[in-house]
Amino acid sequence: MRTTSNPAFRNLPSAGYGGYAGFGSPQQTVGYGGYQQAPPTAAERPITIDDVVTKTAFTLGVTLVTGVLSAILVLGHTVSPFALTLPGLIVGLVTSLIIIFKRTPSGPLTLTYAAAEGVFLGAITGVFDMIYPGIAWQAILGTFGVFAAMLVVYKTGAIRVTPRLTKWIIGATVGAAVLMLANFVVGMFGLNMGLRDGGGLAIVFSLVVIGLAAFNFLLDFESANEMIRMGLPAKWAWWAAFGLMTTLVWLYLEILRLLSYFRE
Repeated sequence: MRTTSNPAFRNLPSAGYGGYAGFGSPQQTVGYGGYQQAPPTAAERPITIDDVVTKTAFTLGVTLVTGVLSAILVLGHTVSPFALTLPGLIVGLVTSLIIIFKRTPSGPLTLTYAAAEGVFLGAITGVFDMIYPGIAWQAILGTFGVFAAMLVVYKTGAIRVTPRLTKWIIGATVGAAVLMLANFVVGMFGLNMGLRDGGGLAIVFSLVVIGLAAFNFLLDFESANEMIRMGLPAKWAWWAAFGLMTTLVWLYLEILRLLSYFRE
């Protein structure tokens, strides 16, 4: 497994599975004496690309539903944005840590994470849309546009995920994270690095971060494909869905921030 900056994909099992899932004839297991054993159950059969697509789409759907409901409540002044963002953030963070450190794919946990992130993102989006009408749809379309573009790039092989490219993406991502942390820390002391104030440097930095998030999709796609090549059980599609969702959330927030700069 190649290294990736996404913590979800860094905890995959490295042994005990083999074969290619979803390609060729179904795998069969032969027991002692040459007798064929019963076919594996859905939970035990090898993961396929259809599993990843289905679970990711379902996870994303949950996020969209809770996000829309959350945004409606905020825009209708029914609930305070703070009353939704804080619980959504905490539940999403705690659930993601459980998934990562538990190191076992779980549909309920993944969907809980998706629902919490939907509440969190919906509340934030509602606030942004009140200040900058129409920005929500622009951010959503922009996010899916970047995701689709990077999927095409990966599938066509226009950019190959080589070890060198992987190291560059990870290094740049860590560097950007350090800068954002430093900007947050100095901001607590009343200082300004200019990375998040809406100025020219902030716009450039936001574009760089969006680019990094886009390239991280390539690593996510490669990691999901590696899971298929390893022949992991089908339940690991939930793990792939969780990993892709974390990058989608990151990308959406950064696009929303960038769009707000151009509205000021």
